[in-house]
Amino acid sequence: MLTARFRFYEELNDSLPEEKRKKRFAAHFPGPVTVGDAVESLGVPAGQVDLLLVNGRSAEFSRLLQDGDDIAVYPVFEALDIESVTRLPDRPLRDLRFVLDVHLGKLARTLRLLGIDSLYRNDLTPGQLIGIMQREGRVILTRSRELLEKAGVTHGFRLRAIHPEDQAVEILVRFDLCYAARPLSRCLECNAPLEAVGKVDVPESLPPEVEKNYDRFNTCPQCRKTYWEGSHVERMNESVARILRKVRKAREPRGDTP
Repeated sequence: MLTARFRFYEELNDSLPEEKRKKRFAAHFPGPVTVGDAVESLGVPAGQVDLLLVNGRSAEFSRLLQDGDDIAVYPVFEALDIESVTRLPDRPLRDLRFVLDVHLGKLARTLRLLGIDSLYRNDLTPGQLIGIMQREGRVILTRSRELLEKAGVTHGFRLRAIHPEDQAVEILVRFDLCYAARPLSRCLECNAPLEAVGKVDVPESLPPEVEKNYDRFNTCPQCRKTYWEGSHVERMNESVARILRKVRKAREPRGDTP
């Protein structure tokens, strides 16, 4: 018997019984089954599905379901259909990545802390932002309506929050990105994914107390910065936990007011 957890999004919930709509639920299967067949057995036609994430990674319908898998099932990516200032092409972005305007440097660092791909430079012009969006399939993040109204902008989001932590919560809620969070997996300085290395392979000199007390390190293959689990990691984990608590609270259903 295989057991996996499923979460269906947006209009896909119309095909589910009410008790399974808009929530994560467990489903059981007597033997080997593909993810696509499992989805259809739950009542959702494969033709309505645009994106499957299995354990946080994009997957094909033909992938064999494994015991304990966590599957997120999406229709056309409604999260990008934001408002009139955002004009979308016929097909959605499948892997959300961001490029931030020059005023959002602290937000870029916060999103990188969460492991979310966030390109930022403090010298990017509006034209360069739009070019990066078009070439790399990134979503522009900004607080400027005027930027998103420029010709050529097809994917963008205008932030309402002001504090970087609140902005990160706004993004995670609006784009339903909790599944994509991989805290402490990206370089805070340059956004590249970190690589685990042994002490002998650390590319820079370490302070004597660090070399003595730590054996596990991550390094950035791009800027060569080295990270280890010092006291600063505890503070960063507290920041991550605080953000995710706010996200969960923001997503809680609100009761009717008397």
